[in-house]
Amino acid sequence: MRLSPSRTLVPLLALAALTVGGCAAGPEPAESTAVAVGGPTTADRGTPEAASRADAGAGVPVAAVVPGPTLRHTQRWKAAKRRIALAREVERTTRAAAAQNPLVGREWGVYRGEADQSWGPYASSTGTDRALLAKISERPKAQWFGAWIPDAEIAGRVEDYIANAQGGDPDTLVQMAVFRMVPWEREACGRLPSAAEQASYKRWIDSFAAAVGDTPAAIILQPDGPFALCVPGGSGLPSSLIAYAARAFGALDNTATYIDAGSADWPAVGQGGVPKVLEFLIPAGIEDVRGIALNSTHYGATSDEVERGAEIVEALAARGIPDKHVVISTSSNGRPFVFGDAPGSDPDNATVCAAPGAQACVTLGIPPTADVANPRWGLAASTNALARQHVDGYLWFGRPWLYRQNSPFLRDRALALARTTPY
Repeated sequence: MRLSPSRTLVPLLALAALTVGGCAAGPEPAESTAVAVGGPTTADRGTPEAASRADAGAGVPVAAVVPGPTLRHTQRWKAAKRRIALAREVERTTRAAAAQNPLVGREWGVYRGEADQSWGPYASSTGTDRALLAKISERPKAQWFGAWIPDAEIAGRVEDYIANAQGGDPDTLVQMAVFRMVPWEREACGRLPSAAEQASYKRWIDSFAAAVGDTPAAIILQPDGPFALCVPGGSGLPSSLIAYAARAFGALDNTATYIDAGSADWPAVGQGGVPKVLEFLIPAGIEDVRGIALNSTHYGATSDEVERGAEIVEALAARGIPDKHVVISTSSNGRPFVFGDAPGSDPDNATVCAAPGAQACVTLGIPPTADVANPRWGLAASTNALARQHVDGYLWFGRPWLYRQNSPFLRDRALALARTTPY
């Protein structure tokens, strides 16, 4: 539900107005209630008595002047003023929360179209299957955009996606993941982007940013970010390209961008941990964006991801880059485990839970939300305290319903994910 300051304030003001006979929003009455023959005077406008006389018509004689307490001295007026003050405080608090967290105060859009591989199977399903698949298809998720979309087509694709997800409401927040670096993942460990690939990357990013424009958006920038650590010769080239995108997206007024920083188990402590994260995060332009994204392709426990996120934010602050925030993908971690201990033969396609009570297997986690400290999530008080301070939202930018989190959509896998989730 959208939490709009104006929609919060108006009903309370209306209630206050009703409490005092419709006069709460008007000017305070003067001290005297003396009424001159011929209708209400300037002194008594805004009182119920004046309103009734005005309704009766100007010029009707009044038998006598009736002294009495002014409206602002009555209990009803005092109660109305308290209600107005409360409404203003609610508005102030809501605006402050929205300023602190760009994901709060807006409806989150749901894309309903063929670009989401889960949509077609859901739309054609019925009965129990449809109800289960709705847990995936009818929830706000980040659509992935990458090099498989040509430079000349990316702007149109983004515009179409935004129009669909917003459903005609330009204030609705849309979510996207930008996976544009070429080469990336394991290929990035063997070679650097060519000059042509670099130029193409920048054209694509420029077009993407122009298409987003002033749309309220949350962007996950370059999932699997730690692959920047394995590039030949420790080159800073891939990070510099990500920084190019960070500057382009960071310049958009209504966009919150989060650079992928791996997960709680990547880089693990034995791989360098948080200090190693900073080695690619700072050159990647973290100072120009809202913060970091965690757990995009892993299955880490939400509590561990919150702790890792807080550690990264604090480490950045110690390096002179303060006020960064975190989003965590909870699409895959309903029964969390370390990536290296993934059940099955392929960690990218780890085994789905066979039953609701199974442990250390893949199933849907906390639904997408900015209400990160809700007791429903079953997290410890210490985790909730860190989340309130550092985490903007639990989002779904991981895609466990796809084969190897890529393609195609696996219907039976998706049904099992939805059937076994503890949330």
